[in-house]
Amino acid sequence: MAGVTKLTIAGFKSIRELRDFELRNLNVLIGANGAGKSNFIGLFRMLAEMYEERLQLYVQQQGGPDALMHFSRKTTDAIQAEFRFGDQDWYAFELVPTNDNRLILSDEQFLFRDDDQSAGGTLGGTPESRLKLIAEQHDHPYVAAVIEGTRVYHFHDTGEKARVKQPHAINDTLRLKVDGANLAAYLSMLKTEHTDSYRQIVDTVRLVAPFFDDFVFRTDPVSKIQLEWTERGDPDTPFTAHALSDGTLRFICLSTLLLQPWDLMPATILIDEPELGLHPYAVNLLADLLKRASEQKQLIVSTQSVELLNRMEPGDVIVVDRKDNASTFHRLDATQLQDWLDDYSLGDLWKQNVLGGRPA
Repeated sequence: MAGVTKLTIAGFKSIRELRDFELRNLNVLIGANGAGKSNFIGLFRMLAEMYEERLQLYVQQQGGPDALMHFSRKTTDAIQAEFRFGDQDWYAFELVPTNDNRLILSDEQFLFRDDDQSAGGTLGGTPESRLKLIAEQHDHPYVAAVIEGTRVYHFHDTGEKARVKQPHAINDTLRLKVDGANLAAYLSMLKTEHTDSYRQIVDTVRLVAPFFDDFVFRTDPVSKIQLEWTERGDPDTPFTAHALSDGTLRFICLSTLLLQPWDLMPATILIDEPELGLHPYAVNLLADLLKRASEQKQLIVSTQSVELLNRMEPGDVIVVDRKDNASTFHRLDATQLQDWLDDYSLGDLWKQNVLGGRPA
């Protein structure tokens, strides 16, 4: 299943207009705070909510239509987006605000073609997307596969009440949740059904946390499980996730996401600032994991990390700037930077403001 090959966005948050922007297997967004990196990823989060028929709830949780539209409805008439998958398939929508503070679909279209069948349609004029319903009624699983295979992950919450630290159902293993809420159950499943991937995850975590020995999997009488682990040299004393540092717990989540079996991994993975709380050595390992995953999947990652940028190729990097109160995006060209790269790393060039993506 192809990822998103081209993207058009207009009128969404800080993104006034972005037309036919090419996306590749690995896309690393850099830029100053507030430039629009998170807004770029946020569009995919809204797409997921639309597909699951939760658009109106999402709009209200975000603060209403004016919070999502570029400088509110006084400046922007509609939010428009088009996602192209491969050479032929696409999905597009237009959202307009209402007087009762909602966003509704004034237009919704899709087209799919392959050797055996084709399907297309124009929907719209509804408060919720009908794309999932159409896909189910007409037996076009490609629609579900394309959008459900695009997942936005956010492992930042590692506080005392974080869901990743709480007990959860042992059978909650269909997919790794976007906040890691089912991490223990998912790791337990991997250990039982995908031993090689599980061992790779454990070995990778040990590189960042040499004290770590292995995970412990136990269920309580009501079939709940929580993340437990043991230290090297003391296999008889289990600790819970609360005993892990924030950075170690986030790295466990990232390793599980990026080292799970290929057939379980989403087709398109989006992560906002995955380096948060990680030691520079762990960031270097993360870069290797991202590159490995991009060999078969599509990744869209935003970062503020010079260490992570140093491990990337110029063609992997998208620079996000804020100009005239709007986000701009451009991909680096290795040929234009060749003379610089003979003497400097990408991180050096970013710090020296050769690449852009710095506060203006």
